[in-house]
Amino acid sequence: MDTEEFQLPRSRQANERLHAMIPGGAHTYAKGDDQYPENLAPVISHGRGAHVWDIDGNRYVEYGSGLRSVSLGHAHPRVTEAVRRELDRGSNFVRPSIVEVEAAERFLATVPTAEMVKFAKNGSDATTAAVRLARAVTGRPRVAVCADHPFFSVDDWFIGTTPMSAGIPAATTELTVAFPYGDLAATEELLTRHRDEVACLILEPATHTEPPPGYLAGLRELADRHGCVLIFDEMITGLRWSEAGAQGLYGVVPDLSTFGKALGNGFAVSALAGRRELMERGGLRHSGDRVFLLSTTHGAETHSLAAAMAVQTTYVEEGVTARLHALGERLAAGVRDAAAAMGVGDHIVVRGRASNLVYATLDENGQPSQRYRTLFLRQLLAGGVLAPSFVVSSALSDADIDHTVEAVAQACAVYRKALDAADLTPWLAGRPVKPVFRRLA
Repeated sequence: MDTEEFQLPRSRQANERLHAMIPGGAHTYAKGDDQYPENLAPVISHGRGAHVWDIDGNRYVEYGSGLRSVSLGHAHPRVTEAVRRELDRGSNFVRPSIVEVEAAERFLATVPTAEMVKFAKNGSDATTAAVRLARAVTGRPRVAVCADHPFFSVDDWFIGTTPMSAGIPAATTELTVAFPYGDLAATEELLTRHRDEVACLILEPATHTEPPPGYLAGLRELADRHGCVLIFDEMITGLRWSEAGAQGLYGVVPDLSTFGKALGNGFAVSALAGRRELMERGGLRHSGDRVFLLSTTHGAETHSLAAAMAVQTTYVEEGVTARLHALGERLAAGVRDAAAAMGVGDHIVVRGRASNLVYATLDENGQPSQRYRTLFLRQLLAGGVLAPSFVVSSALSDADIDHTVEAVAQACAVYRKALDAADLTPWLAGRPVKPVFRRLA
């Protein structure tokens, strides 16, 4: 389809309705219509497998589903059946349900490096609980976050460090310090400079690059030597790297870790897991000061826990992680070949682990460009591909990937024309897409 013919009138109207009632027009900033070309932000009707349909009737092959949470595909039968079994049995009671026992046993069997687990509904609650626990057990005020990782929590201890820091007191933000990924010497310097003040190191164990050899083990040693808690944010790496997360793949055990996203295949469930000695401080069987760890009305909602159990069973029994890697490798190879064939191999760059692919759109000087990202997204949307990233789900078929590569090839042809013309204006048709974190709207 020609991008000039590709219009989304119903989605455009729905976006206006969203903005009239919901700040930002979405419940997650990364889903905002500012992340898409002007007037080309589809509003979704429904999804099945690796496909979604917008309210204008267009079907797309979808990537990065549910901000990486839907890794098995939409409405996965094993997950929906597990959820249905609980729906008629009640979802929330005045005391724990037996489902909570079963879900904890399943999680700890899947992630054997953890000794205890507590469930919640979103990742921010889990990471903030980990930070609070680390401060409690160490008696230290500072939190050290990895500067190279984009997001840890909606709470003040992290958001205060971003450009969207409005409303957060400077005194809170000053307690958060940062260290660079992969640089043990710089991290040790930070811990030495703030000696006996840093409660924890929190990071994603891996992202778009593999950990340097010995890095995670070196962090483990640093944390032990300086008396701070090592926290792995496994919201993305959990299940996608291995069923037991990055800690299971790389063999380095953190004190605490947090899981979410793929854990529920779109249902709201997250987990804080870790060493019994630490986790029990949020329980009833210790003699120290009690830590208000996680106490949520909906944290143990039965059908979400049933979804999590079904997801873990499916991953283990069907080898889902291996399938995600195989699909991602096939997609990455196809995209790279298509970009090279159109002469933009140095401008459309695919990065990351095969199960968690992202892409960069670079300008004529090789610099990241939101304007070229806008051009690329416009062409993909017109070609029936909804891809803010190239993060795969296991529901993708070979035909879906072939379709995606064909759409990428067509987009790359236009990209080449824009580079040669040194003028993107004819292909933008509006403002460029914007970064999520920025000070002004």
